[in-house]
Amino acid sequence: MTVAFVGIYVGVADRLPDPLATHFRGARADGFSSVQGFLTESLAVLLVLGCVFGLLFQVRVPVPDVPWLIAGCFATAAGLGHSLCGILLANAGVGDASAVRGPRWQLAVGLGVALLAGAVGRLLAGAAPPQPRRARGATPRLDLPAGTTAGWSRTISSSPLIVLGVLLLGAGLVVGALAGWLSAAGLLLGGAAVLPLASVRVTVDRRGLALSPTLLPGRFRLRRIPVDRIAEARSRRISCFAEFGGWGYRIRSGASGLVLRSGEGIVVRLTNGREFAVTVDDAATAAALLNTYADRAHMRQGG
Repeated sequence: MTVAFVGIYVGVADRLPDPLATHFRGARADGFSSVQGFLTESLAVLLVLGCVFGLLFQVRVPVPDVPWLIAGCFATAAGLGHSLCGILLANAGVGDASAVRGPRWQLAVGLGVALLAGAVGRLLAGAAPPQPRRARGATPRLDLPAGTTAGWSRTISSSPLIVLGVLLLGAGLVVGALAGWLSAAGLLLGGAAVLPLASVRVTVDRRGLALSPTLLPGRFRLRRIPVDRIAEARSRRISCFAEFGGWGYRIRSGASGLVLRSGEGIVVRLTNGREFAVTVDDAATAAALLNTYADRAHMRQGG
């Protein structure tokens, strides 16, 4: 789509008005941009999306949803490319940008192009890889003498999320200073939402499992699971994209979790049948300790 956009621009560059009509309300143009600004912004969006999609497909884990992710990428590229190319063609040969019209039927055409491209992408993607198999067997316990207690704690961090959070906050501060704080609200809120998830301390003790952001005061908890709500805990490899569709605090049918990378993690099955997962080093020790405390809690309750 980037090649198509650049090709159309080269073909109509000498017939474009400056500024261009780039936004429409109904059929009438109500938003305008310089030719150079529109070209730069459009190429930046296309290239950034291309890099993001490419990065997703370089994560070599078994991903059952990859075919549909590929279809979504095809549809996004085609729909966006159709819109950008359509703007160039609509402006070509028009002396005054305010005279440019955007027919409503173009929206239907753009949707059709996106759906057709998505269908092609889904066909090209082929069959989905199988779900990762989960290990079976007895869950381990930590051998603690009766009446004694122990604690376990590790910190899990994600450098990409830290960088993203800092960039969002920095961009928000710059935009706020230059264009007003209302314009920067989205960036600032995004940074404030990302940073607490970028570095988390995972703790297991007699009370259960707790997740605390290291960048916030100690009393703040992302999640606490009391020991009496834990049926069992396991340590196994977690594939963030295969099981949760990405990084961060994720929620899906029957499960939720904090997954900052693929790899070793704790998977806790709750008494209500749901699961909670967190990727962290030395997960086997944490799972064994949780099982020991869960056994004690069930014995106290007569279970």
